[in-house]
Amino acid sequence: MKEILVLGAGYAGLKTVRNLQKQQGDFHITLVDRNDFHYEAAELHEVAAGSQPRTKITFPIQEVLNDKTTFVQDEVVTIDRDAQKVTLRNHDALHYDYLVIALGFVSETFGIPGAAEHALQMVTIPTAERIHEHIVETMKHYRQSHDPNDLRLLVCGAGFTGIELAGALTDERKKYAELAGVAPEQIEIVCVEAATRILPMFDDELAQYGLQLIEKLGIKLMTGCKIKGINPGEVLYTAGDDEQPQTIKAGTIIWTTGVSGSPVMGESGFSQRRGRVIVNDDLTDQEHKNVYIIGDVSAFMDKQSNRPYPTTAQIASRMGAHVAKNLAHQLRGEATEPFSFVSQGTVASVGNTHAFGVVGKTKVKGYPASAIKKMIRNKSLNDLGGLKEVLSLGCFDLYH
Repeated sequence: MKEILVLGAGYAGLKTVRNLQKQQGDFHITLVDRNDFHYEAAELHEVAAGSQPRTKITFPIQEVLNDKTTFVQDEVVTIDRDAQKVTLRNHDALHYDYLVIALGFVSETFGIPGAAEHALQMVTIPTAERIHEHIVETMKHYRQSHDPNDLRLLVCGAGFTGIELAGALTDERKKYAELAGVAPEQIEIVCVEAATRILPMFDDELAQYGLQLIEKLGIKLMTGCKIKGINPGEVLYTAGDDEQPQTIKAGTIIWTTGVSGSPVMGESGFSQRRGRVIVNDDLTDQEHKNVYIIGDVSAFMDKQSNRPYPTTAQIASRMGAHVAKNLAHQLRGEATEPFSFVSQGTVASVGNTHAFGVVGKTKVKGYPASAIKKMIRNKSLNDLGGLKEVLSLGCFDLYH
């Protein structure tokens, strides 16, 4: 019996397992993840803002596994491709015939002083919950401090994640204001962004729509501001061509400027950049045809731009499905198939009822875009968890 080892139960890894479990053959799957639950990483901003509890974006991994799969809750330490062995933190090493690496991401601070120490990261359920706890504590603290900086929520980065987080924060403004004992308009939400044009994944029309929506919701957007350092309660930045550092203070500082693939890749001797490894056309490691690398640790090249595709839930899930197909080929002694990716679109939510983006080739805005965003989430839940998880965690109130 062949042993297939899958590292990571995010979008890519769990999709691989779910599809493999439908295949016939003489094989066994072992799935490893540090958590005993899968979480919808694209919805972390809702937990951070306090608009959803963790229970609405997570489900137990064991619920979606069958008797083909054994689950091991542990942390991966190193991968030895030559010995076909994976070392874990708290269990004996695991050996494999085929390996799927889908280890996910960590926050990327780009070496900016103080970013790791003094800004709140949003990369896991616990870090997202810590952001919400911090906001609640700071708003309550304002009743004694009367420090206006306690009322300022500062998001470092106005990329996709930063904008969605800022939108979720605006939805909770009234609750924050009640905790602080102030009017909602006194809660200030600020995004600091180095680029002068936000949302480069959209054309000028949609990007402008997004910009107008952000301003309408009362989010202060500081573009062209390069973060140079973070001190406790303070962000240092330069604006435009002026190299003289300026400061902005805030009681809550959240870091969303970027992510890297798992550091395990570098520590295990993979040729990687920011934790991502360039893979073959069939998603295998360039040096080992029995090793697949997908999701946030994979750099699959877009031949038109000669750049890796951005790491999104959409491409991760598609990679997982393709790897399951290729593993079935390999188990039967057949040739693998090349992976191809055409984006089905991108929709950004700015709060619960505002969104914009592209579905296929069609631009969507406002309430229709918000409803589509929620249906996309339901589809993801169905792909990874099945009907039970959709009924338990799905979004059915599409317009409120």
